[in-house]
Amino acid sequence: MTSAEIREAFLSYFESQGHTRVASSSLVPANDPTLLFTNAGMNQFKDCFLGLEKRDYTRATTSQKCVRAGGKHNDLDNVGYTARHHTFFEMLGNFSFGDYFKRDALHFAWDFLTGEKWLNLPKDKLYATVYHTDDEAYDIWNKEIGLTPDRIIRIGDNKGEKYASDNFWAMGDTGPCGPCSEIFFDHGDHIWGGLPGTPEEDGDRFIEIWNNVFMQFNRTADGVLHPLPAPSVDTGMGLERISAVLQHVNSNYEIDLFQHLLKAASEIIGVDTTALEATANETGKPVDYPASLKVVADHARSCCFLIADGVNPSNEGRGYVLRRIIRRAVRHGNKMGATGTFFYKMLQPLIEVMGEAYPELAERRAVIEASLIREEELFAKTLEQGLKLLEGELANLKGKIIPGETVFKLYDTYGFPTDLTADIARERDLEIDEAGFEVEMAAQRQRARDAGKFAVDYNSIVKVEGETQFDGYDATNGQGQILAIYKDGEQVEEVNEGDEALIVLNQTPFYAESGGQIGDTGIFKNETGIFEVQDTKKSGGAFVHQGIVTMGSLKATQNVEAIVKADIREATSRNHSATHLLHAALRQVLGEHVQQKGSLVASDVLRFDFANDQPVTFEQLQQVERIVNAEIIANTAVETELLEIEAAKEKGAMMLFGEKYGDEVRVLSMGSIKDEKNFSIELCGGIHVKRTGDIGLFKITSEGGVAAGVRRIEAVTGTKAVEAVQKADSEINHINALLKAQKDQTVEKVEATVEHAHQLQKQIEQLNQKLANFLASDLINQAQEIASRKTLIATVKGQDAKSLRHLHDSVKSKLDNAVIVLIGVDADKVSLIASVAKEFTGNIKAGDIIKHLATELGGKGGGKPDLAQGGAPLNEKFDQVIAALPAWLESK
Repeated sequence: MTSAEIREAFLSYFESQGHTRVASSSLVPANDPTLLFTNAGMNQFKDCFLGLEKRDYTRATTSQKCVRAGGKHNDLDNVGYTARHHTFFEMLGNFSFGDYFKRDALHFAWDFLTGEKWLNLPKDKLYATVYHTDDEAYDIWNKEIGLTPDRIIRIGDNKGEKYASDNFWAMGDTGPCGPCSEIFFDHGDHIWGGLPGTPEEDGDRFIEIWNNVFMQFNRTADGVLHPLPAPSVDTGMGLERISAVLQHVNSNYEIDLFQHLLKAASEIIGVDTTALEATANETGKPVDYPASLKVVADHARSCCFLIADGVNPSNEGRGYVLRRIIRRAVRHGNKMGATGTFFYKMLQPLIEVMGEAYPELAERRAVIEASLIREEELFAKTLEQGLKLLEGELANLKGKIIPGETVFKLYDTYGFPTDLTADIARERDLEIDEAGFEVEMAAQRQRARDAGKFAVDYNSIVKVEGETQFDGYDATNGQGQILAIYKDGEQVEEVNEGDEALIVLNQTPFYAESGGQIGDTGIFKNETGIFEVQDTKKSGGAFVHQGIVTMGSLKATQNVEAIVKADIREATSRNHSATHLLHAALRQVLGEHVQQKGSLVASDVLRFDFANDQPVTFEQLQQVERIVNAEIIANTAVETELLEIEAAKEKGAMMLFGEKYGDEVRVLSMGSIKDEKNFSIELCGGIHVKRTGDIGLFKITSEGGVAAGVRRIEAVTGTKAVEAVQKADSEINHINALLKAQKDQTVEKVEATVEHAHQLQKQIEQLNQKLANFLASDLINQAQEIASRKTLIATVKGQDAKSLRHLHDSVKSKLDNAVIVLIGVDADKVSLIASVAKEFTGNIKAGDIIKHLATELGGKGGGKPDLAQGGAPLNEKFDQVIAALPAWLESK
């Protein structure tokens, strides 16, 4: 069976067992701050397991795309050198949310693995593990499924503390947890390795292929396990691993999917694999490609899928991890002989083997290829910069060993490969401090692990039974009954004046923060008290109103009148609707590659982040404004309808990567109709205007970059837009008054003023040069002999950094073979410049002089052996430090 056939067989089997097939979620976890990337099939169902979300099914099955390449789940350094480590993998899973439990889960697994209609694996090749006290699971394996005791292994607490075991799973230090049962496959005695729990368990003979997690308990902060009222099941089976088993190979890189990618990589890079293929033909085994090609093939998957899901290379967070993966792949490709940009070409063979299951690869082809090309070109420049930086470090090197700190700085800060640093060192008859580098790397790994640790007490999350009915699409007030009140994290029956609290109603007109739109504010009131609502958020299906009791008291089960601040709601809805028109206008002006990357919709401003490689020009922004305002003037009706997800797709509704959509979605259509399609059609659950004309006026206030390949536009609507236009008019009027210009002369007068300023600046430069020549003639008479070197140390007042450079150049032209140190004092700032004749740089370097002075004065500076600059604040130490400089130079 091919990998694609195995994936489909798994999903089909569990559909036949009453499971709902659920699409893979985005690699960017939705509303989960505890995860860098989606790394397990259960991630998208976490709220279901926590009781915060209820879906219309209790059984689900998925093939989830996963990435482990950052934080505490980091397999990056092992990829390419082991049989089963990947940055990207697919996790097949079946899940029960309070439905079936251990018996059905284990029978399902056994039936799928060994059934003749399904995978038909030999039963005598399979072993099971259970948690050492889980007699229920043991008996199911032994008495019902028929595994003999020698093929059921009890695993105890083998990780240093109670419940810390390979066979006990926990979501965190608190919250859902429980025993698990793993299934192992025996590859045969021709491969070294032993069963789990033996000294040889790390070998490759017995490989875990499936893990069944039984969420049976809730662990509280005191460490006590409490039985869950609705036990659940979470399972996972790696598609790559089970494919290796079924295709009778020992390495994941030998399965059909990877063999296709590896062959393509070798052809793209130009690697001659004739000998390898000949060996494979003789042995009847798959081609064993070099490790560097495995890196390229593996990394192509993670990079393409991450970009497809909206991640862009950058210097922080997810973007930084993506950048590291791309650069690692490119480096390994270069080692194999790749020239020019090549990595983006791996997308096509990836589409050929995974595009049917994941159509976003083909749909976002242009974006993926452009991002990979841009990053590879940037890396080429980085390598060039790194070489210059390395040359500078080598020029200042004392001894024959490049410090590990320097090697790590080049690697971590500038992306300069460590092996390339080592190659250059060897060419110079130098060595790198590998031990020191490893110390720095270990510290970085610890920082990554620490960043991946999240002290989340899942029992502290507000959990509300039932759902809040939202009545706010057409109203800003209504009636509701108080379902629950929370104060200081505890559910209470009553809150009094001055108390801060969270209140949940059975129905509410208050919109809960979602889709970039902020939560509504307003008040609840009844005959006993008033509650000021300061924010509204969701918790599962409940709407949680956060605020303070401003009068009297409120009790659970009471009815209240809920009143939303109508003016704030109306302003927010104008901005939200304008955001949709802006999105459509940007796609029309810039291209279909524009995709939303985030938004904020408040009452006073809208902010829209979108994918675009280049800044948006002023002319393009004006065009976007004209298009949006034309739609506003057209005053067309805004329509919303509830549709099945497939019907919404057929209608042409735009869907955002990373968003979770149910079977039924709310489709928002707005703007003029062209070719039987509205100007803007998107899925949105937010609050909107009734007609586009209600927006009034749309005005962009700023545009800028927020990350690599991501731009941000801020804009205002309605009266705020009028205020922005009037403010611009006021500023123009003020400028005209200063320039004594008429309104139609503004540009002409400003141009003339700027030109006059340029002319004055040139005159100043000429005067400064003359002054520098005059001062230089006077300063050279102050030169003295220090350590047998002609040396000039001079402090000059009223000299900023630029003027000091002019002065230095004049002095140097008149004073040959000397050490020159000039100190400029301008107000409260000190500028420093030093130069050393080349015949003296063996003993004293300009960079060392400036570093010494800057450090002593509390500033920064450095440079080359023959020329360096710096700066510092003027402080009480100045006279003392400058006076001591001759003695310091004498010692060198």
